[in-house]
Amino acid sequence: MDDSRRNELENLYRKYTKPLYYFLLKLSGSTQLAEDLTQETFVRATISLSFYENEDVRAWLFKVARNAYLDEWRKRQRRKWVPFADYLFAKDEMASPYGLPEDEAIQAETFDDLQQLMTFLPEQYRSILYLREVEMFSYQEIQEALDLSENQVKVTLHRARKKLAQMAKKQGWKDDEHGME
Repeated sequence: MDDSRRNELENLYRKYTKPLYYFLLKLSGSTQLAEDLTQETFVRATISLSFYENEDVRAWLFKVARNAYLDEWRKRQRRKWVPFADYLFAKDEMASPYGLPEDEAIQAETFDDLQQLMTFLPEQYRSILYLREVEMFSYQEIQEALDLSENQVKVTLHRARKKLAQMAKKQGWKDDEHGME
């Protein structure tokens, strides 16, 4: 690797490590997995750095990160991986008589609770909402990052917002308190 390519990669790393980490954290819900996948993203970016020439680098990196997450998710599905929390709460003696702590947190009135609620959305909805609402991606950037057409981006974003609003209402949130549609 020559010096210019190494400098380019270091600049990308410094600029996008945190946004990619937070994106992967929202997708996975695990700090350790998000750190591992962030590293995996830059390993993949290093290998294929010469292939992205005419694309928006930010959208391309988020696409690489999402693909790394999906690969890891598929790998865990094949291993019949059971998340510890699911295993723990599947046992009746471990369930709280007052409900799940996650359910109580969702009913609170903060932005963090809204993000927590997003973890229950399908992966594509979480990705598109995160890219648009948190990372402020344009529709064009979302198209590139998720390999969708402009119409698919708009339709999926609309459905994701609608689903999130339905879930929030189901949790007892009121429209005017949280800015929900």
